[in-house]
Order: sequence, then C-alpha cells, then structure tokens
Amino acid sequence: MTARNIPLVDLKRQMATIRPEINLAIGKVLDHCGFILGPEVEEFEQKFAQYLGVKHCIGVNDGTMALVLALKALDVGRDDAVLVPGNTYIATALAVSMVGARLVLADPDPETYNLSPATVDRMLLQDPTISVVMPVHLYGQPVDIAEICAVAKKHGARVVEDACQAHGARLVGKRAGSFGDAAAFSFYPGKNLGAYGDGGAVTTNSDEVATKIRAMRNYGQSKKYHHDTKGGNHRLDTIQAAILSVKLPHLDAWNSLRAKHAAQYDKELSSVKQVRTPKHAPGRDHIYHLYVIECDRRDELQKFLSENGVNTAIHYPIPIHCQGAYPELNKLKGRLPVCEKQASRILSLPMFAELTAEEVNYVCEKVKEFYAK
Repeated sequence: MTARNIPLVDLKRQMATIRPEINLAIGKVLDHCGFILGPEVEEFEQKFAQYLGVKHCIGVNDGTMALVLALKALDVGRDDAVLVPGNTYIATALAVSMVGARLVLADPDPETYNLSPATVDRMLLQDPTISVVMPVHLYGQPVDIAEICAVAKKHGARVVEDACQAHGARLVGKRAGSFGDAAAFSFYPGKNLGAYGDGGAVTTNSDEVATKIRAMRNYGQSKKYHHDTKGGNHRLDTIQAAILSVKLPHLDAWNSLRAKHAAQYDKELSSVKQVRTPKHAPGRDHIYHLYVIECDRRDELQKFLSENGVNTAIHYPIPIHCQGAYPELNKLKGRLPVCEKQASRILSLPMFAELTAEEVNYVCEKVKEFYAK
C-alpha cells in the first residue's frame, strides 16, 4: 500500500478551518426551524448578488434547475434552439432538453476549451433558429463573455451563462454570472463555493426574469395559494443557504490559493513535453475549479498516478454527442474534432485550496517519473 493519498478534492480539510462558524450557522436554523425559505435564504441571495454585482440572486435546489429556470424565464421552449459547447458536463445539455428546446452543439476553442465569439457568430449565422447562447465558463476560466453577449445581441439572441464552475471568476473587472440575460450557479459540495448537499442559484439584472424565477421555484406562487404560473418545488434549503453565507467571505482567498497551486503546476510541468498545461487567457481571473492537463498516454498516466497515491479524474470522458442519451446527435461524431480529441487526452489533477506545495510537487514528480520511463 502506498504511503501517499492525495485526493482530487478534500472537503474535510476545508471543513476543519470553518467548523465553528458552520456549527453556529446551522444551529441558528435549528433554533428557529424555518427550514423552507427561512431568513438565511434571502440573506445569502443578497450577499451573493452584491458579491457578483448583480441586482438579483434567486436560490434554487441545484445548478441544473438553475439553468432550466433561467431558460423558462426567457420563454425558451419547443420552437427554440440553444447553442451549447460540446465539451461541457451533460447537465448543460439536459437543461435544454428539459425545456423542450433543440440542442445545438459547437466545438470549443482548442486552447481555452471555451466557446469563442467567432464560433458563436458563425453558428448564429448558420442557424437563425438559435435564440439563446449558453456559454460555459469551463473549469473556472471565463469565456470571452462580453464579446459573446455583443455577438448574440447583433443576431437577436440572448445569453444564459453557465457559471456553475466559475464562482468568483472575473473578466474585464466583472464577475462571471453578471454579463448575460441570466446566469446559473451550482453549489454542489465540490465547487469553489459549495454547500453540504445540492444547491444552486440564478443571477440576473432583469426584474422580470427574477420575478418569474421566484414564482417558478415555489409552485408558481405570487403569494401563498395564488398560483399564477406553472411552477414546482425548486427551493434552496435554508440550512444550505446558511452554510453558503459562512463560506462566501472566504471564497476569494480560497480562489487565490487555487491560482497559486495552478502556477506551481504550470512551472513544474513546463519541462514535460508530453503534457500541455491549461491555457490562461489574458485579462481573465481563472479560479481553477479544476486543473486540467492534456497529456500523451492519458489512461496509462492516470493508472500510474493512482498506484502512487495520486487521485485524478477525467472531466469529461465522453462528449455529449457521443452519449447514449442523445442518439440524434451521434451523427456529429467526427464533426466536433476538438471535443473528441480533448476527451481522449484530458486529465484533472488534484486541486483544492488546502492543497500543499509539497503535495503539488509530489504530483509533478510522479508525472515526470512516468514520462521519464
């Protein structure tokens, strides 16, 4: 058995640094017993909106439903098509399917893994039925969202940001999640800002969008027993909101530590010709939700690292158009070459704020050892 065990993510280390604050916040909810839409939900919504620089934040039950409700609030349905990058997590695509719209996939930029404005412009020209562009700030690096919003506006399309991996990321001085018509966040426990269960939020500067989502997340109610629209039970739990309010003031410091670890990875792996470290586009604050390399003999490297106590993952091994859930898109095989090439070469290395420099060094040494053979 190896003496090492470096996890991909270690929530226990983070918890150890904030446990008294967490216990106090949960205790307050247990004292007042307002478990559904208690005061902590509105408190977190206000704090997160202020942090992002937007008018509205509406807490919901998870990131997928945040995307769904954002699309519904923009009246996206069966007559619409939504443009999504082909290399995202399947939840992005599923949200489009859940509102009945047609999914259109685009190949990402091979350097940043994100949708480029040029690709968005070309796709909107080719398919005028696309009414919404849903760019993903993948792995924590913002897309060129200001330019994408400008391109979409030129074509009469709207923008829903998938910011589920981009808590605190910035571009041109603004936070991801503050550019589009609406944006979705996930607070899955492993995210840079994570709850202790599922959670999500929609952010927007539109009063109309915010009003619609507040109703839809709570059975379509404008007030109790007055159901003005068809909604559902999509509320953020009070306890999760209380936990998120404790964590939010720590977020920027945690993101800075992640960036420090990424810089160490970049430096130590720069001499390994079989590895390509992440491309950090200029003018953007990458918050490194994931640290993803491209590498030769990926599966062999992953096995070697595991044998030496280094936990890794692949985000994501199967592109959306190759999934069994979307047989109608299987015809795109070979037509999204960047997606398909990346899926066979990417590997996520350990990345979390509490990671130590010594642990990063060990991971890099093992990568070097593998290729030296």
